Amino acid sequence: MSMKLYVGNLSFQTSSDDLNQLFAQAGTVESAAVVEDRETGRSRGFGFVEMSSKEEAQRAIEQFNGKEINGRNLNVNEAKPREDRGGGGGGRNGGSRY
Repeated sequence: MSMKLYVGNLSFQTSSDDLNQLFAQAGTVESAAVVEDRETGRSRGFGFVEMSSKEEAQRAIEQFNGKEINGRNLNVNEAKPREDRGGGGGGRNGGSRY
């Protein structure tokens, strides 16, 4: 069963391909993506890597968490499920008016 990892504190020059190549050293990468700003297309300094097994994901955490890559110490851990941001409502603040 695959496992998704959060990778934080990435250099803004790191691409999704760079992330894929780096984590391939720890095992089979199912997917790798650096999160980009919707408006500018620039990296937001973090991304997600999906490893093909929990064992490979654990190996990647041990291998890369705290490791310096491109002058930045990576923060690697198991990705948490995305929180529901309560996408309902209109208005500028996303809330509803009474």
